[in-house]
Amino acid sequence: MLYKIQFFIQRLFGIQKLNRNLNENKVLVGKLLLRQNQEDAQQIIQDIKKAEFKVFSQWGDDGIIQFLVHYLDIKPKTFIEFGVEDYLESNTKYLLINNNWSGLVLDGSSKNIQKIKTDPIYWRYDLTAECAFITRENINEIIKRNGFEGNVGILSIDIDGNDYWVWEAIECIDPSIVIIEYNAVFGDKRAITIPYQPDFYRTKAHFSNLYFGASLPAFVDLGIKKGYHFIGCTSAGNNAYFVRKGLEKDLAIKSIDEGFVQSKSREGRNQSGQLTYVSGNSRLELIKGLEVIDIKTGQTQSI
Repeated sequence: MLYKIQFFIQRLFGIQKLNRNLNENKVLVGKLLLRQNQEDAQQIIQDIKKAEFKVFSQWGDDGIIQFLVHYLDIKPKTFIEFGVEDYLESNTKYLLINNNWSGLVLDGSSKNIQKIKTDPIYWRYDLTAECAFITRENINEIIKRNGFEGNVGILSIDIDGNDYWVWEAIECIDPSIVIIEYNAVFGDKRAITIPYQPDFYRTKAHFSNLYFGASLPAFVDLGIKKGYHFIGCTSAGNNAYFVRKGLEKDLAIKSIDEGFVQSKSREGRNQSGQLTYVSGNSRLELIKGLEVIDIKTGQTQSI
């Protein structure tokens, strides 16, 4: 669908004009795809993966987010996203540019934050960017000092490490939608997370780069405790979506068995830092024996 629409735009406006402003052309493509999603709404409320399209998101999150914010009429139109790197790929950039939402983005690299602040989007839109290495001890203070408290539209968490512990710790905001990266390599049976370490760094923790975050069952359990329905995952098997109870309308609430998607990503590395392209269950073998916490019992276990 995306390629057909892009071809249509090229024929309509000409290739030279299409290449003049990449961001504007991407936004136009997204608008056309959203129109198609609105026509297919009855299918999407049963399976959010059917809404996927990519504009600035790494995978198909832009489409899912656009459908949800229109279908649910989310207010206020604000977002908080952390783990954005230089913001070239993110879950909220399309919201910022296309929907004129306001938001806060956080990343642990000062170089990345400086790049965001020197991009024209920083003066064109209501965006705040701050360099911060996020922990469960500092996350509430960081959010509050940037002017966010109470209801917010979207919270997106992707820090490749203490994601479970940070979401658990957040108390100062009440997002309508939460998007969080889960570690599909951990499977769909055990509610587990890495042990909390304030200075956790994925590559340093294990050379494979596969030991991070938490399983989908751990996040679903936490979502229930915090008052959220689990409504599904991306087809890439990386992000899980939660909607605050009472806002879901007719969206299908998913069980873990119904909503889990196993990733096909082959990002595992060897001890020299080179990609090995290991896939499937072989990824789990690389981290077998490492410690995880069973969030239901609080006990330390081995993968």
